Amino acid sequence: MATLKYILDRIESKKNDFRQYDFSQTESSALATFFDLAQEFDDIGDFYNLCVTIPRAFFNLEARLYIMEPRVNTIALVAKTEDPEHGLHTPPPPEVHPGEQPYYTGRDGLVLTVRGKKFLIAQLPFKTSNDVLGLLEIYPATGLGPHHKLFFEKFANRIGFNIHNRFLVEKNIEHLRFIRTLVADIEHNVIVPNMVYKLFLRRLKGKIAKNIEIEKNFAGCFLNETCDRDRVKRILSELTDVNHSLTEEYENIEKHYRNITLFLETLFRRSHFDQGRLTLRTRRVNMKRDVIQPQLERFAEQFRDAGIEIDDRLSGIPEEEIISVVDVGLISQVYANLFSNALKYTQEAVAESGERKKYISYGREVIKDFLGPGRNGVKYNVFSTGPHIRPEEREKIFEEEYRGSNTVDKPGTGHGLAFVKNAVKIHGGVVGYEATHYGNNFYFIFPE
Repeated sequence: MATLKYILDRIESKKNDFRQYDFSQTESSALATFFDLAQEFDDIGDFYNLCVTIPRAFFNLEARLYIMEPRVNTIALVAKTEDPEHGLHTPPPPEVHPGEQPYYTGRDGLVLTVRGKKFLIAQLPFKTSNDVLGLLEIYPATGLGPHHKLFFEKFANRIGFNIHNRFLVEKNIEHLRFIRTLVADIEHNVIVPNMVYKLFLRRLKGKIAKNIEIEKNFAGCFLNETCDRDRVKRILSELTDVNHSLTEEYENIEKHYRNITLFLETLFRRSHFDQGRLTLRTRRVNMKRDVIQPQLERFAEQFRDAGIEIDDRLSGIPEEEIISVVDVGLISQVYANLFSNALKYTQEAVAESGERKKYISYGREVIKDFLGPGRNGVKYNVFSTGPHIRPEEREKIFEEEYRGSNTVDKPGTGHGLAFVKNAVKIHGGVVGYEATHYGNNFYFIFPE
């Protein structure tokens, strides 16, 4: 933190600088107007347009502004005074490039490098070289002397500082938005499923109590010498059943522990917090064995209790299939969310024969040229029987916090399908819904 004396010294230094700059009334008004309106315009596009209209409004000069676009990490045209809607988001021409000092181009332009705050450059949401955030081109430059060059250099500096602050604010807003979403992910995919531990523990407690009862019966049998062969066989049979049930409960707890651990490790990666978004750790996996089957096993008992059959005869997912672009933790949560929804919303459907069906299924198919000629897509889906989702709701079901009209009496937050969409999107895929014979099909498509 700077001392008061240091700040006073810097003020005196700046006063001296401005005396040497000897800016005209018009130039000082241009800077003051820029500062005032930069605070007024919140939208980044409006701010970019302000940067190029100041030279036109005060000096009758045209301007183009090229700025680093964070999501693609390249400098591109973001605003210009001539034909303002044409050619945006294109790279600068070869003669317009960063330089240590302002310079003139062959097309009668003055180019000034827009730089960020040196000591905060590492905080930006992208990598840059030599603190460069962009370029400001002023034209026609004929008749612009050293004084004008100095003024526009200082103007470009102020553009840089303002843009740097805006990038930092946007980064912080995105981080906060990500954290809110991550909290919802954790609640939906970890905390709520973790409540099943209460069921496991309650059943485990019941089995232990039964074992204690058998132990007492056995002890009483021996102490009173009433242990005939048939009674011993009955006690041993009971003990075998209880131990078998204990083994099942142990396996359930172990499976659930592995699953929750996977989800926690996936959601709490440091890279998520560093980048303010979900990040991928892909590896080669057997899609059926490593992703789908573990999630089916988690829900199998609940499906069975709800009278829902699991039909994988048409799954089309070979045992030997290898997918090399999947983050196991995230895609496992995708299937967990789809199976969880199927558990809540699957209803009976009546076949043409009059037979009642209540089941889920999952599948995989290759869609030729889905992403363009020679670029196939792989479609994974989870189907469940029941009434179709209303047509007017189908485009909204993947939106955050949206819940359809068929969910009134069902628990939920409207976050599950939004998570599915986000996790699939960062894999380069798309999600969708389709009303099919007997029910509803939710799917996602990855590049092959």
